[in-house]
Amino acid sequence: MLKSVFVPINKAGWPFIAIFAAVTVVAAYYSEPLGWIGIVLTAWCTYFFRDPDRYTPARDGLVISPADGVVQMIQEAVPPPEIEMGDQPLNRISIFMNVFDVHVNRVPIAGTISKLAYRPGKFFNASLDKASEFNERQSVRLTTADNIEIAFVQIAGLVARRIKCDIQESQSVMTGERFGLIRFGSRVDVYLPTEISALVAVGQRAIAGETVIADFQATEQPRLGEIR
Repeated sequence: MLKSVFVPINKAGWPFIAIFAAVTVVAAYYSEPLGWIGIVLTAWCTYFFRDPDRYTPARDGLVISPADGVVQMIQEAVPPPEIEMGDQPLNRISIFMNVFDVHVNRVPIAGTISKLAYRPGKFFNASLDKASEFNERQSVRLTTADNIEIAFVQIAGLVARRIKCDIQESQSVMTGERFGLIRFGSRVDVYLPTEISALVAVGQRAIAGETVIADFQATEQPRLGEIR
């Protein structure tokens, strides 16, 4: 039980936690109510940057969710032009993170990073379809051991103002490996070949590093979900 409460904090969060704590001390000196508000905000900031371990399915061909959050959209879409994957639509799975989700992002499938591209942009609500086109983003193209290319894209949201990507071109990565985070509420899109069906449904909650969102070895049709 303690492990589920006292989870590790991502190192990128400590400067923000320190700032929140310092402001809280100053606010408490002048006003007790402001001090309590500061404590709540500092606790939330600490909670936001939590970085729990995840148990990643290890079979080859599995595509794992890169983010905690709700599957917002599953549809065909052209990948960002800056990663040079052509202008043909691919299957896109979009996962939306709210400000209470874990925001550490994870690699969806093992392979080699073949291209990275950052593009500045707007800060529309990340749940909107136009966010994929107009918002600030960090795009990643990955080539698997079977020479299959996929892409995953970190997209800034309405209140997010910083995308952090810690991988490099030509780097080999493992499925479920941490590769970055986005502050503070955002979205991650995964682009897969059109013949690969999503194994999640719109509205389903996904867990980064654990939820299987697609399988290169499966022949199953796209899934539908129901609220029960």
